[in-house]
Amino acid sequence: MQQYGVGEVEKLLRLPRSTIRALVAAGFVSPGRGPRNAWLFSFQDLIALRTAQALAAAKVPPRRITQSIRALRRRLPQAMPLSGLSIAAVADRVVVKEGTSRWQAESGQYLLGFEGDPATGSLSIFQAKPQTNWFEQAEGLEVSDSVGAMDAYRHAIASEPTHVEARINLGRLLHNTGRLAQAEGVYREAIAACGNDALLLFNFGVLLDDMKRKEEAAAAYEEALRTDPAFADCCYNLALICEELGRARDAIRHMARYRRLRRGP
Repeated sequence: MQQYGVGEVEKLLRLPRSTIRALVAAGFVSPGRGPRNAWLFSFQDLIALRTAQALAAAKVPPRRITQSIRALRRRLPQAMPLSGLSIAAVADRVVVKEGTSRWQAESGQYLLGFEGDPATGSLSIFQAKPQTNWFEQAEGLEVSDSVGAMDAYRHAIASEPTHVEARINLGRLLHNTGRLAQAEGVYREAIAACGNDALLLFNFGVLLDDMKRKEEAAAAYEEALRTDPAFADCCYNLALICEELGRARDAIRHMARYRRLRRGP
C-alpha cells in the first residue's frame, strides 16, 4: 500500500502543514510512523484529511465530521487514482462521486445527480452551497483551478489585509507553480502586514532554500522557531541547512531537538 509523507500530502492536497497538524490533532486521521518517527499517510488518510477540512469549513460539528469520515473510510478501497474520485460537502452530508455513481458517505445510499458536480478527472472537495467569503472560495478552488484560487486569495487579502492564512496560501501556490520571485514578494508583504507567524516564516524559509539562498533560509527558520519552539519540521529543515553551510554543531543541535519533539513528552 502506497504511503505519503507530510510534504507529499501538502503538495497533493494543497493543504498547509498547520491544517494537516490540526486535523491529526483533532483525531480525524491517525497516520502511521516511518523513519525518524515521521508521519506516513495512506490513500484513505488523504481522503479523510481533505474531507475533514471541507466539512470544518462548512461549519459541520466535529462529531458529525468524525462519523462521516469513519463511514467513508469503510467504503473506500485501499488505493485508487486521485483523479477517480470527487467529494462534495452538501450541507452537513458527504456525497461521493465515483465515475458516474454518486452515494452518501454515511449511509452508502446511491443518489441521483446533484447540482454543482465537479468536472470529471479531478479530486475535488467543495461546498455545494454558495461560498460565503473569498478565503473559503479560494480554498475550494485550489485543487481544480490554482489561478482562480490565487485571484480569490488576493481578494481575501484586499478585504482583510491581516488575513495571514490567505497570504500564506497565496505564497505557497505561487511557489508551487514556479513563480518564486512573486512568492517572495507575497511572503515579505505578509510579514510586514501580519508580523511573525511560524508557518509563514517556515514557508518563506522553504522558498529561500529552493532559491539557493541558504543563509537567508536559515534565518527564516530560526525566526520561525523563536515564534513556535515546538515546530519540529522547522528544526529538521534547519538542521539540514546548517549541515550544508558547514555549521556542524548547529546541525547536530537542531536534529536532536527535532528528535525530542517527535518523541513527544
